[in-house]
Amino acid sequence: MEEEPKRRRLYQVWRGNNKFLCGGRLIFGPDAGSLFLSTVLIAGPLVGLCCQCITKMNSSSPDHNQQVLGLPVLIATVILGLADMAFLFLTSSRDPGIVPRNARPPECGVVDMTTPSTEWVSAASPHLRVPRTKDVVVNGCVVKVKYCDTCLLYRPPRTSHCSICNNCVQKFDHHCPWVGQCIGLILFVQRNYRFFFLFISTSTLLCFYVFAFSWLNIVAAAKSVNGSLLRAMGGEVLSVVLAVYSFVSVWFVGGLTAFHLYLMASNQTTYENFRYRYDKKENPYNRGALANLAEVFLAGMPPSLNRFRSWVVEPEDAMDVVGVLSPMSGGVDLEMGRKGVHYSPGGVPPILQGLDYGDIEKMNVKDRGAEAPDLLMVPAVQQRHDDEGCGGGDNSPFVRDQDAERAPPVMSSDVNSER
Repeated sequence: MEEEPKRRRLYQVWRGNNKFLCGGRLIFGPDAGSLFLSTVLIAGPLVGLCCQCITKMNSSSPDHNQQVLGLPVLIATVILGLADMAFLFLTSSRDPGIVPRNARPPECGVVDMTTPSTEWVSAASPHLRVPRTKDVVVNGCVVKVKYCDTCLLYRPPRTSHCSICNNCVQKFDHHCPWVGQCIGLILFVQRNYRFFFLFISTSTLLCFYVFAFSWLNIVAAAKSVNGSLLRAMGGEVLSVVLAVYSFVSVWFVGGLTAFHLYLMASNQTTYENFRYRYDKKENPYNRGALANLAEVFLAGMPPSLNRFRSWVVEPEDAMDVVGVLSPMSGGVDLEMGRKGVHYSPGGVPPILQGLDYGDIEKMNVKDRGAEAPDLLMVPAVQQRHDDEGCGGGDNSPFVRDQDAERAPPVMSSDVNSER
């Protein structure tokens, strides 16, 4: 009796570096631990301001009615703080627009001789011949899309591979270490970018809010000590600390908010702004400032492209595709910049399978004066088999020419004898 294949949830066998909670309902980046630091940096000054409000409310000083900090300030502080925390959590726990990866590379077909790319993907599989890039037309402009060696697909326009999460993300903006997640969207509809902007803009508002009321509290205290600002600052040390902290922080989050306002108005991402410099050339995605802003704030929220809670059959091998690079093992991963393992029949690397080891002793051409054999020459039977595997036969000379060009030339005995 055959055993039924083992079934697991998709998030349990996901090959990215993400972390999942609540049964795959929440998805975080591998550096989600930075959320704790971000929470402390936000909650710390807010808790200090709330403590000051409560202290002033319970104070029995004669100038109690002149205190700036009171119940309204306390309520507003709690509301703004909870809103900022909510935006932080929504940014970090949502799918940023991960493109579902393919289980196998594209099928070998007729090689396009007119492709502008001269680089061909062959490191992951010796039988795979697909162009590294393709040209697509977006709003009348030609845009190049690149083949992803890790996800085994051509990335849609504006898609990039995040080396931290190990996923292709649509309209990849950047990977934010403060929220521990990639920032992106899906097909002109926001995923978590909207929440990210609300998070940094609310943080900027909180910096101004804390600074203003801390300084007003110092000024109110100065009136009770005959207008001496230094004596007031000595009595309100916590307000001085909060004012300095918020003044320094606003330059970071405020500058980030202003920068992303510019990106939204011009329909750019952080990645595109630093790499393509659309301010110096035409941006094919720019539809005008108002339309670009409406795309961010008024568009609906689509479902994730990945159903992380769906049931899938767990493969017996971690990577059952012959010749495909596994990002979780050792060899060279072109996307991740680290080592992985090439899986090949019999454990022999593909480039070594066609070598004739019996003729290695003939390599000493200086002593024997015979022509050295070409060890990289694939036997005729295997060559016909490879040609048939790519659907080529005699009709795929370009593939054989590519193999011949990659083979290093072997010096003949005539050249050696002349030397």
